[in-house]
Amino acid sequence: MILSHDVTGSGPAVLLLHAGVADSRMWEPQRAPLAEHHRVIRCDLRGYGNTPLTSAAFDNAGDVKALLDSLGARPVAVVAASAGGKVALQVASAWPDLVSHLVLINSAFAMPPTRSVQRFARREDALLEAGDVDGATELNVATWLGPDADDDARELVRTMQRRAFDVQLAAGEDINQEPGPEIDLGAITAHTLIVSGGQDLDHFRAIANHLAGQIPGAKHTQLGWAGHLPNLERPAETTALISEFLDDFRG
Repeated sequence: MILSHDVTGSGPAVLLLHAGVADSRMWEPQRAPLAEHHRVIRCDLRGYGNTPLTSAAFDNAGDVKALLDSLGARPVAVVAASAGGKVALQVASAWPDLVSHLVLINSAFAMPPTRSVQRFARREDALLEAGDVDGATELNVATWLGPDADDDARELVRTMQRRAFDVQLAAGEDINQEPGPEIDLGAITAHTLIVSGGQDLDHFRAIANHLAGQIPGAKHTQLGWAGHLPNLERPAETTALISEFLDDFRG
């Protein structure tokens, strides 16, 4: 199955991978500006947006590789947020020649969870077990958007997260997700920019520091004002940051 996706613009390919609280719609503020000089690819991972979940076994990195192969996108710059960042790391590690540039925004990675993440997970689990999907959705909106997010950004995250809950809860035990390629940070050859948010949970700031120390040549920028989704909190500022980093990719 090829992931649901859209393509805008022409030029060097840029793939946008969404956070676990979102789907491809989270990149709407960046889509048109980046498409002025790039071929912008957005996709919904399985169980998000318009990509369904089936009983077939899958892994997200394999799905992304299959999509890029189908589009003939090589090499590609990957801009990824949160859970999408983990997928991007898998792709860049397993197929280093495929990824030329990597922008990781509050990326996920396998590190021991901090108390703040554990507390969030317990609250979300309790709400879902009680059947309070609306409450779990609001918890995610409150947790993953920083103070600069406006009402439109909050409503978009609310819509995307509720869609993900509906799809994933309906699938129940039929989800057959495999772990995918193991991440070897030292194998990544892409020019890498790591972006972290000063208002985000401490777990993701710790991940950013770890990635910056382990990915060869990686640069790390912390945005003091940002929560977990800076591209929705200050869209123009985040778009400029991404565009400037990709300038040399454009040539």
